[in-house]
Amino acid sequence: MLKKFKGWYQQLFQIRDTRFEDALDIKNHQVIIDDVNYFLAKAQFTDVPEMLGIERAVYGGKTPWDSSAFASELKRTRDRLYLVLRRNDRLLAFIGCSFSDAKRDAHITNIAVVPDYQSRGLGHFLIAVMIKKARDLELRQVSLEVRRSNVRAQQLYRDLGFEQVGLKKGYYFGDHEDAVDMVLPLVKES
Repeated sequence: MLKKFKGWYQQLFQIRDTRFEDALDIKNHQVIIDDVNYFLAKAQFTDVPEMLGIERAVYGGKTPWDSSAFASELKRTRDRLYLVLRRNDRLLAFIGCSFSDAKRDAHITNIAVVPDYQSRGLGHFLIAVMIKKARDLELRQVSLEVRRSNVRAQQLYRDLGFEQVGLKKGYYFGDHEDAVDMVLPLVKES
């Protein structure tokens, strides 16, 4: 009831809750991952062709997402955060995450690292950034789906503390592969 009143009050007086916008704002800057310099930035519309190129490299020439799906996500700046990692002006990795105050969940929607830069800590770093953002927003969990066949990614997620909580049969478009549901609890249930 209080939440509804707060929403009505904010809408009536055009008061914006900028907590998410502030937390999801990130300045482009240099980062060091395993003693190598990279450039971390918020993804821009101009990054989409390179993001699709990474998907093609990772998924055997296919792109699970198309340019309009990425564009739609990048427009949603209040509850989405997409980051890219570059080295020598080459886009090497990206991650996307949706943040829901109502569900108290940060859901990793997409992550990919070019094959020749996998196992160098880039994916781990990007997921850790999203986990930190979720903690800053006092969300309850970080969630994601991963292909059942992608045991390497599942191990990375387990190393970060994610647990398997379910299986979605025929989840992926095209090949209908099952998805493993994984969750990282951020607060202890009482």
